[in-house]
Amino acid sequence: MKTRIVIALAGLCIAASAFAQEFPNRPVRIVVPWPPSGNVDITARTLSPALSEALGQQLIIENRAGAGGTIGTAAVVKSPADGYTLLLGSSGTVTSGPAVFKNLTYDPLKELVAIGPIQSVPIVLTAAPKTPVSTFQEFVALAKSRPGGVSVASAGSGSSNHLALELLMRMANLKLLHVPYKGSGPAITDLLGSQVEAMMDQLAASIGHIREGRIKPLAISSPKRSPLLPNVPTLDESGVKGYEAATFTGIFAPAGVSPAVVQKLSSALRKAMSNEGVRERYRGMGVEIMDMGQAEFAAYVRADFEKWKRVAREGNIVIE
Repeated sequence: MKTRIVIALAGLCIAASAFAQEFPNRPVRIVVPWPPSGNVDITARTLSPALSEALGQQLIIENRAGAGGTIGTAAVVKSPADGYTLLLGSSGTVTSGPAVFKNLTYDPLKELVAIGPIQSVPIVLTAAPKTPVSTFQEFVALAKSRPGGVSVASAGSGSSNHLALELLMRMANLKLLHVPYKGSGPAITDLLGSQVEAMMDQLAASIGHIREGRIKPLAISSPKRSPLLPNVPTLDESGVKGYEAATFTGIFAPAGVSPAVVQKLSSALRKAMSNEGVRERYRGMGVEIMDMGQAEFAAYVRADFEKWKRVAREGNIVIE
């Protein structure tokens, strides 16, 4: 009996090894759980040609939007764990979103495997044209003169930007009025018109308006200044010691993918991300390229989830 089991296990190992050697022998699908032309979709399409070349197979980008990115993510979770269906995951669908959604149908830490990172985007605190502040210190003074009265927009309740604002309020001991919108676009529109006094948003979405002088950058959430905005201080150097927040994107696969296939996908992704054309385009978008191995990225994802789960719990943020 034991001999048969050993032979069967050996056969499975040989079959798995053969499958990994053949992989990929047909097109690979990457699910983007957001609509076309958004930040995550652009990230996928920027990477696609270089990753296709690295894998030696065609890549098919499939947009499956809805329910804050959870519909497309759940579809990947339920897909065969063979490496042919991947997720272009982001903070909203893998860490910060799951930290606040009450009835999520998947567990990202158990049902997804982190293949590797692509990029991260720092969050920038900006002020409306008519808000009488030009620095973070002036913003703090304004907020303390009107506790709970200074309005700060975000892309929505439970969004990464909202959680970053909650973290800022706690670490800077500020009471601000959070104004959630249905997306970054309408929030920026009201910021430009001074219907709200400030906003927490991804640098990639705000940088064009900042460069044109239409909104005022006060501080950035990254641990060091962005080369795109070298004169804008970090929140850490502005007095909020240890503050750091960012959104990220990366490639994920359904749990159960063989380690050999994970390794092939991870190596191909790193090769694609070393393409200077890809890196240059990402830099122009206001993002920071994440250079991490597969294991390091998996640990980063877990730590990010735990961080935002703690912020959500302390702020009593639950999205039904």
